[in-house]
Amino acid sequence: MRGLRRFARHRLAVASAVLLALLTTAVIAAPLVESALGIDPTAIRLLDRFAPPSAEHPLGTDELGRDVLLRLLHGGRVSLAVGVAAALAAGLIGTAVGLVAGYFGGRFDALLMRVTDGFIALPLLPLLIVLAAVDLTRLGVPADVAGAEGASLLRIVVLVALFGWTTVARLVRGATLATKRRDYVRAATALGADSRRIMLAHILPNVAAPAVVATTLTVGNTILLESVLSFLGLGIQPPLPSWGNMLTGAQDLVVSAPMLAVWPGLLIFLTVIAVNLLGDGLQDALDPRAGT
Repeated sequence: MRGLRRFARHRLAVASAVLLALLTTAVIAAPLVESALGIDPTAIRLLDRFAPPSAEHPLGTDELGRDVLLRLLHGGRVSLAVGVAAALAAGLIGTAVGLVAGYFGGRFDALLMRVTDGFIALPLLPLLIVLAAVDLTRLGVPADVAGAEGASLLRIVVLVALFGWTTVARLVRGATLATKRRDYVRAATALGADSRRIMLAHILPNVAAPAVVATTLTVGNTILLESVLSFLGLGIQPPLPSWGNMLTGAQDLVVSAPMLAVWPGLLIFLTVIAVNLLGDGLQDALDPRAGT
């Protein structure tokens, strides 16, 4: 309850949580909006190109006559799903590495931390660009699987998870090193509890706060990475929409139809800012050293 009260006093974090809740509700309800408008967001209507906002098309249409609002909602489903899924996967990997390294210590800790430092030293964006451009069929993946609609989505989730866990690992390791010296952990060890029980039942609940905060902040970074890769044509592949590839499609229309670039860019900006502010609020709320 004290944490909830501290979070409630963080007005920007509360506003960000409300904005993200509304945005999530809107993208989840995309099929309902599509049904209410009676429009297929993938249908190409060349006679309706660049139509202005109207009752039928609240945000107008794009260069192929597709409804912009519905494409933004469906693109939001993809962008948010990638961000949350990749952040959760990276958070789980980082938590496991940090917990094991901090608990066992010694050479095992040194080895895992040197591996972590090696991943941190890698230039993330150029590396993701190179790996995203790899032809999966040359790696033995069947052509129908590599060309499936969700293959590009899954590829980005896997790539971000494999290279985005380092911050969580370092935070959890530091918290584990401090927690394992507490009296209740020593008491559990003296009573004969095994390492797995001590890590999962006594240490993990007490180091969850930094992991949650770091994972939350990773969501915004992942959405930005997905947008950059999609903008470069290496991320989510059409016809599956995302905010990033919507920006790609609008880059040649900035002068003639600027709103086609403004809407997805604005949603990316608001989402990333809201996620980061929510992370700041969670950090204050979950910090045991903060006052009531």
